[in-house]
Amino acid sequence: MDKPRYPISEREVEFSAMRAQGAGGQNVNKVSSAVHLRFDVRASSLPEWLRERLLALPDQRLNKDGVLVIKAQQYRTQELNRADALQRLQAWVDAASHTPKARRATKPTYGSKQRRLAGKTRRGEVKSLRGKVDL
Repeated sequence: MDKPRYPISEREVEFSAMRAQGAGGQNVNKVSSAVHLRFDVRASSLPEWLRERLLALPDQRLNKDGVLVIKAQQYRTQELNRADALQRLQAWVDAASHTPKARRATKPTYGSKQRRLAGKTRRGEVKSLRGKVDL
């Protein structure tokens, strides 16, 4: 994976551990392996334009106070879940920071125009042959 343009520092993130949901046998009731990651977008060190873009995203993990909450419980250890949550946060920020390249309008080529018109003529001939037959 490429180096992120706007890396998120672990100091800007708050972690809390809890018991994971789902299967896991007796171990699931004893070990707090799931992790909640809280990231305050408004208080972050990200550029202003990126913060505004992140806050405007329609994401249910983002609450009205501008705090993103990511729950990571895929792995059996807390360390792996912390790393997974951080990676998902970084992917979220990277996706929002990407600006698509502006499309420049171009004219269709002469050949593409000819092919399009030939196809239309062919379809018209097929459709005209569907009419009633005169005897």
